Amino acid sequence: MAAVSINKQNFTYEFIKQVESLAVSVLSKDAPLSFIANFGFKCGREFEKFVGMTYIVGETGTGIVLNHAVAYFEAKVVNEIDVKTHTVFVGEIVVAKLLNYETPMTYDFFHQIKRGTTPKSAPIFMQAEMKEEIKDNSKYVC
Repeated sequence: MAAVSINKQNFTYEFIKQVESLAVSVLSKDAPLSFIANFGFKCGREFEKFVGMTYIVGETGTGIVLNHAVAYFEAKVVNEIDVKTHTVFVGEIVVAKLLNYETPMTYDFFHQIKRGTTPKSAPIFMQAEMKEEIKDNSKYVC
């Protein structure tokens, strides 16, 4: 099983709701920020994200990007959890494939080493004031 949180205003949300499946490409830590920006910071309503990309159409009919990927998985949505601005889609994995043995990129690596930013539509986005409040009260957070 896998869980993915998607902002309800994102174009991706509409696709997942329509096809009731999703795919995740696990990126290599060497994936360039320009590549990440192509998928994470541009809207598919105005920009065709798959042009020039190497991808396959998976068993669920979902596009799977292979560029800079170390692995991928596809899942059929079996449950949705409404969390106001986002929906957590819970999916049963139907295909998972390891593509190579490169080191995968973690979210921490993306922020700390690559200096990537988080768009406001991301599930972990926090306003600067909130970050300071958490930092000031960190001794109370476990």
